[in-house]
Amino acid sequence: MAVMTTCGAAAAEMPVGGSANTANTANTANTTNTTNTTNTASPAICTPSEWPRWQQFKRDFLSADGRVIDVGSADSRTVSEGQSYALFFALVANDRPAFDAILQWTERHLAQGDLTAHLPAWLWGRADDGQWQVLDANASSDADLWIAYALLEAGRAWRERSYTARGAVLARRVLDEETASVPGLGLTLLPGPAGFHPASDVWRVNPSYSPPQVIRGIATRLPDDARWTRLLASTGHVLTDTAPHGFAPDWALYRAKQGFAPDPQTQAESAYNAIRVYLWAGLLDPRDPLAPALLAHFAPFANFIAAHGAPPEKVDTTNASVSANMGNAGFSVAAAPFLDARGEHALADAQIARAEQLNRTTPIGYYSSVLSLFALGWRDGRYRFAADGTLDPQWSSPCRVAVQ
Repeated sequence: MAVMTTCGAAAAEMPVGGSANTANTANTANTTNTTNTTNTASPAICTPSEWPRWQQFKRDFLSADGRVIDVGSADSRTVSEGQSYALFFALVANDRPAFDAILQWTERHLAQGDLTAHLPAWLWGRADDGQWQVLDANASSDADLWIAYALLEAGRAWRERSYTARGAVLARRVLDEETASVPGLGLTLLPGPAGFHPASDVWRVNPSYSPPQVIRGIATRLPDDARWTRLLASTGHVLTDTAPHGFAPDWALYRAKQGFAPDPQTQAESAYNAIRVYLWAGLLDPRDPLAPALLAHFAPFANFIAAHGAPPEKVDTTNASVSANMGNAGFSVAAAPFLDARGEHALADAQIARAEQLNRTTPIGYYSSVLSLFALGWRDGRYRFAADGTLDPQWSSPCRVAVQ
């Protein structure tokens, strides 16, 4: 592990494999170009061109008018999750033109033109009849949390009250429409407003939808609503109590008076959703109250990597049995901050090296690219989450220690 202090300009980066795709030339019918607002904030230390990985992501997956395209999907889909992550990355990059384009596309096409009145639909793409439209109007709470968080943090960083106002209203809608008061658990985040309370005493949850720093950061920015503190309390239980053997499941059920149980639809499997649980844990500030518990609870995940050289692709979380396949490059890069946070820096470096090797032969897709931006942006010192969950982007700080 090399530790490097970056002052002003960011540390030099080497791309993590993969050749450029052509998302910007993908079919973006039924979309319109947007006019970006003027940046009225004080001059920034870093400019968008200084984060090559973000620039590559924009070339590969972001249309000119702000739509994140899952290139290669049959319906050329856009999901609200992708829009939310892109907003966060644009803020980390101090790329306000991209932020505004992504925000305006999201609001126009996913939220019926008004994020303060509607939760964004989670799925948009090409329908069977060839029309470009919302394909599923249900919302996705993880995307809604990240959008609200990005807006609140952008409002502070760029001194733009309209972002703050929209973020606050959207955050309140998450509490009003995407949580439930669950007996024995308290106020709990549901994956969306509809379809996750299948019986009067049963709720379905997705642990990866609850990044603690995002919930804590929103609570810090909106201290007058005590529900955020209650939601944060249940989040710790959702993350640990669904993982009895130290591997997070993609989905789980909670039954009143019984606690958590395997999800019948996914058979308690840990796979492409759950990899984010370890990523979020690794990105926590060490002073976050949940950080020590999460780093210790998911030690079996780190131990597996140490023993086998890579994260598992799939795990049966009821007994910790692992599939024969190892996770892809995105899994390895997502594991690196978790390993770093545990002090296992050589093991984290080895995962980055594995990802680079895999990406030389396999084009990097949308999801792996997102995981890489989160993990490698953090490792490069481009951003940190503070102990109170708020965002500390590198461009707003004169110096930052980067972990390479």
